[in-house]
Amino acid sequence: MMTGVNIVHVPYRGGGPALVDLMSGRVQLMFDNLPTSLPFIKEGKIRPLAVTTTARSEVVPDLPLVADFVPGYEASAWYGIAAPRGTPTEIVGKLNGAINAMLADPTIKTRFTDLGASLLPGSSADFGKLIADETDKWGKVIKFAGIKPE
Repeated sequence: MMTGVNIVHVPYRGGGPALVDLMSGRVQLMFDNLPTSLPFIKEGKIRPLAVTTTARSEVVPDLPLVADFVPGYEASAWYGIAAPRGTPTEIVGKLNGAINAMLADPTIKTRFTDLGASLLPGSSADFGKLIADETDKWGKVIKFAGIKPE
């Protein structure tokens, strides 16, 4: 959308089958999550070209950002923990505090970094903003591409 490049999307049932096809030459490129691809990068079985996040990866710091070539580009996978609507504020606060404490633990931080993941500790309001921003961004992509539910 941002470059006008026409890339054919090939749907897969997970990163494993897609990586097999990438390594065998059945597909020419793949956008993947670093934790899934990292072992194959380290073994020299695939060649990374760039990262799609807004900051360089600690585990592959020499890789450029896609945004270095396509200003404003950012795409990243993220995971979060949510509670049901109506969960008391004090419970949400306790959970948030415990999760942020876990993410600050040096052993946990190192393990996530070794896997190629970045941590985003913050408040429940920060997480709500991330969800709203991502919904807006990907909504524009869906509209541009004319994607419709099946």
